[in-house]
Amino acid sequence: MHLESIIEQLFQHLVSGDRRRTRAFVGTLKGLGIPAERLANDVYWPVHEMLVKLNKHGQLSRLSYNYATRALRQVADQGAADYVRVDRTQGRVLLFCGPTEGEELGAQLAVDLLEAAGYEVFFGGAGVANDEVLAELNETRPATLVMWASAASDAPAIRQLIDTVREIGGHPNMRIVCGGGVFNRAGGLAEEIGAHGSATTPAELVTAVATAAPAAAAPAATKRRTRAVA
Repeated sequence: MHLESIIEQLFQHLVSGDRRRTRAFVGTLKGLGIPAERLANDVYWPVHEMLVKLNKHGQLSRLSYNYATRALRQVADQGAADYVRVDRTQGRVLLFCGPTEGEELGAQLAVDLLEAAGYEVFFGGAGVANDEVLAELNETRPATLVMWASAASDAPAIRQLIDTVREIGGHPNMRIVCGGGVFNRAGGLAEEIGAHGSATTPAELVTAVATAAPAAAAPAATKRRTRAVA
C-alpha cells in the first residue's frame, strides 16, 4: 500500500467521524508491520498538516475538523504505547505550542517521539505568557526550549521571548528549536527570529534537539525586521 494512498484513506475515515473504521484501518497498517514511530511521523503528521491547512482556508467543515482531530489524537495516543524507548535520559526539554486543538495534536506527536527518544519533556501547551515561560526556564533549567506547531499569531511573542532570553543571558547553554505550524509555512522564520535549529516533522525535531548548536554559539540578539506570516 503506497504512502499517499494510506494518508488519503486515513483522512477520509477521520473526517467522516467514523472512529471504529479509523481504528480498524490503523490496526490494518500495524498488521502490515509499519512501525508505530513511522505511522506517527509519515502518516499522522501529514494528515494533521492537511487538516490544519484545509481548516485554515475554510475547505473543511468545523464538524469534520473536530471529528478528525479528536479521532487522530486517539489513535496517535494509542500508538505511542508501541514506540521503542531509550532507557537513558538524553536531556530535559520544555515545549510550547499553538492554541488550537489541531496545533496541540501536532505538538503531542512531537512530545511522544521526544519522550521515546529518552528526553524528559515538560509540555506547557499554549497561552503561557512570556514571563511565566522565563520563570519556568529558571525552575526546570531545560537543555532545550522548543516552540512547536505554533500559530502565526504566536510569532511576535516567540521572537520577543528569544530576544529576552539572549538579553538576560541566564541560559548560555540552552538551545532553542522551532518548527511545525507557522514555521513550516514561513520558511526561514525560525532562523530569522534567532532559533538555533528548526524542523518540519516530529522525527526531524528529535534530530534537531540532539544536534542544535548551544546558545553560547549563537549571535547576540539584534533588532530584527518583523515580517508578516500566514
